[in-house]
Amino acid sequence: MPRIAGNDIPADKRIVIALTYLYGIGKSMSRKILKDLKIDENTRAKDIHEDQLSALGTYIEKNFSIEGHLRRQEIQNINRLKSIACYRGSRHKVGLPVRGQRTKTNARTRKGRKKTVAGKKGDAK
Repeated sequence: MPRIAGNDIPADKRIVIALTYLYGIGKSMSRKILKDLKIDENTRAKDIHEDQLSALGTYIEKNFSIEGHLRRQEIQNINRLKSIACYRGSRHKVGLPVRGQRTKTNARTRKGRKKTVAGKKGDAK
């Protein structure tokens, strides 16, 4: 398995797909990287030469923040929002959707499983 930026990428997949296994690199960014380095995107990851592999690793580390550094950045950004007590930060704290989605229905991914609340029996006056 070839290693790029300290992570193993699958050897049997095309290099354009194998690069997407790195956190922070999607398909379009993978295509752009391979185009800049003039590497054919249809070659398998196991067929890449060592010099191309090292060039790929140095190019990615120099031009993009990926993996642990990117995860750390995202966590710091969320913690900054929480500390300044803005609306988005308070939504992150409570575990509700941040970007304006509805919460009366749906939003189960952010809110978690339903918590059934006991209803009132009859007319309590």
